[in-house]
Amino acid sequence: MKILVTGGTGHVGSQVVKELQKRKANIRLLVRKEDTPIPAGVEKAVGDLLDPVSVQKAMEGVDKLYLLNAVLPDELTQGLIAYGLAKRLKLSHVVYHSVFRADYFMDVPHFASKVGIESALRAFDVPFTILRPNYFFQNDAMLKDPLTMAGIYPMPLGDVGVSAVDVRDIAEATAIVLSSSGHEGKTYNLNGPEIVSGPKAASIWSKLLGKEIRYTGHNMEAFEEQMRKRAPSWSAFDLRMMFEGYLERGFVAEDGDLKTLTKLLGHAPRRYEDFAKETFLQWQEMSKVA
Repeated sequence: MKILVTGGTGHVGSQVVKELQKRKANIRLLVRKEDTPIPAGVEKAVGDLLDPVSVQKAMEGVDKLYLLNAVLPDELTQGLIAYGLAKRLKLSHVVYHSVFRADYFMDVPHFASKVGIESALRAFDVPFTILRPNYFFQNDAMLKDPLTMAGIYPMPLGDVGVSAVDVRDIAEATAIVLSSSGHEGKTYNLNGPEIVSGPKAASIWSKLLGKEIRYTGHNMEAFEEQMRKRAPSWSAFDLRMMFEGYLERGFVAEDGDLKTLTKLLGHAPRRYEDFAKETFLQWQEMSKVA
């Protein structure tokens, strides 16, 4: 049983590869450049999701596809090319990395793209599983300077908050779905065990850092302006619309989500506070080395 993994060098995909390796899976990794380093024991296929010829070649001899494509303006096209080829080659299973409550956020470009790909999966007869994760804990690992230097928690998670989830739990759930049976036709919401609001996150980091961390609130104009300094304008707008959606419509787990994920994993999902402690210790170790 050979699995083609797309997006396998990113934050989530690399963890999925690790989890699949633990399960002795036969993995082929699609990468864009020949010199991209990949884990030992993993087969490399060079291609681009916008190049159907290279993707078809990468799929030859493959049984399953893990489809994780980047948030880009052409995300929908990339996803539909990959799925169309999986359908043509009659793969036995496609596992698609979507996003929680995607269909409630059709004004968010990358959510709408994922809804389009989900719809294609449901329209045809290739066995599929859809994974819908919430906001990643690990997004906050990039907040060292705002937290430690400026004393602010800048992510606009709102006062109600989101059921944030650890990337490691997403990866483990993905590997389980890819390496075991009984998941075809199912959609799994991947949500953490607690609701993380902006004020709650600020409080957790305040205790860890030993100083007051302020939650900077819901100034979305300022948020988008800051994002434009680090990302293309279209991406800053996309992220702004996502967080505004969190504030307006919520991103809290649905009834039964935690029970379902716990059963799938065989253990309780990780807690945000534990992730924050681990991250804080890593920052301390990095400071010692520097």
